[in-house]
Amino acid sequence: MARTIKNPKKAKRKNKGSKKGDGASSSSSVPTIQPRVWQPGVDELEEGEELQCDPSAYNSLHAFHIGWPCLSFDIVRDSLGSDRKDFPHSVYFVAGTQAEKPSWNSIGVFKVSNVSGKRRELVPTKSAEDDPNMDAESDSEDSEDEEEGGFGAPVLQLRKVAHHGCVNRIRAMTQNPHICASWADSGHVQVWDFSSHLNALAESETDGIQGNVPVFNQAPLVNFRGHKDEGYAIDWSPVVAGRLVTGDCKNCIHLWEPASDSTWNVDPTPFVGHSASVEDLQWSPTEPHAFVSCSVDGTIAIWDVRLGKSPAASFKAHDADVNVISWNRQASCMLASGSDDGTFSIHDFRLLKDGNTVVAHFKYHKYPVTSIEWSPHEASTLAVSSSDNQLTIWDLSLEKDEEEEAEFKAQTQELVNAPQDLPPQLLFVHQGQKDLKEVHWHAQIPGMIVSTAADGFNILMPSNIQSTLPSNGSS
Repeated sequence: MARTIKNPKKAKRKNKGSKKGDGASSSSSVPTIQPRVWQPGVDELEEGEELQCDPSAYNSLHAFHIGWPCLSFDIVRDSLGSDRKDFPHSVYFVAGTQAEKPSWNSIGVFKVSNVSGKRRELVPTKSAEDDPNMDAESDSEDSEDEEEGGFGAPVLQLRKVAHHGCVNRIRAMTQNPHICASWADSGHVQVWDFSSHLNALAESETDGIQGNVPVFNQAPLVNFRGHKDEGYAIDWSPVVAGRLVTGDCKNCIHLWEPASDSTWNVDPTPFVGHSASVEDLQWSPTEPHAFVSCSVDGTIAIWDVRLGKSPAASFKAHDADVNVISWNRQASCMLASGSDDGTFSIHDFRLLKDGNTVVAHFKYHKYPVTSIEWSPHEASTLAVSSSDNQLTIWDLSLEKDEEEEAEFKAQTQELVNAPQDLPPQLLFVHQGQKDLKEVHWHAQIPGMIVSTAADGFNILMPSNIQSTLPSNGSS
């Protein structure tokens, strides 16, 4: 299980723009080098080579940080509307830090506004090649303005709440997003009310951070000390508001039931079914009493809170630690799991009686899978992050088409040298972040993904998944 950020230092904003090497020149006499796809863990950079980001692959790409690295964050549901497609966007987050000293930690409640990007036209505009009379220079300027959305740089507004110790994981409640639960490395689980901070951010002008950000001392609504060790597993029920489960490294899971808007009754008798640390928990998207757990013991367990403290079913999922799981909210029979050996699997609960739930298994990543999440808008699409510093996006509905592939290769043979063994389901590979830890889709902005790593956050919208998402003709 690869989770802790070792020797955390103040995060610095990474320059995501392309850079030229020392030997590069803008002279037209320099021979053109054929571009190729670089595969982490397979290819090695030669002396003088460096990777370059291709901005055309993204509808939007921005990087930011809030100080110390954050192992975990969550996107906070807002009141700005669902299915938002027009730039600029505003997004709200909560995140917990991994500071060098326990007293330096905090939970950040923040807003990133003016998130710009490219407007996607249903019909491509005429290019300079199609119209020789078009002014190439002005077209380039227009494209640059269009790519940035004409709105300027994103603006980060941040409020900090003091938190003693590192935050292992943090989650916002879907039904009441101002209520958040956090797992501390001290072994405490706390529930917070961040409504005052979210309201202040919503009402504030779009002025960025200037100088030191004040840290608010706020008491949590609940501070549960019943776990025997620290943990990472935590999840709010999407069906029953306020219902929560938390799991620790001593293989115990506790159920939280809301007693009011600000109080919870935590069952002191834990659910026990794993023989090692409980790594992740997921409530059913449709059933109020069912949740699943995964463990270092390599198994996934299915629980029904009405049937006692033992799992209703359990099965071997991977040959190594099962780090993360995600229950598909569009297709509730499907569960995705990611392992310490770099593999991830897709399970179909309808096959549980047959003894083998795996319907797809992928060995693309070379290092532990640190996060996995199904798209909230497309049942066959999911995002995966790994310790190999890759964020990958997959569409499981895709299959290899020999005829289509041959046609594509004929068109691109002179443009790019593509690997022959890439899985057909692999839609997109995002790189540039160091020590990726967690990834989430934005439930209200189709195609937007946010990731956190040792060097900060990225907001990205890959351009090639736009066609698979709902569209009304907007950008």
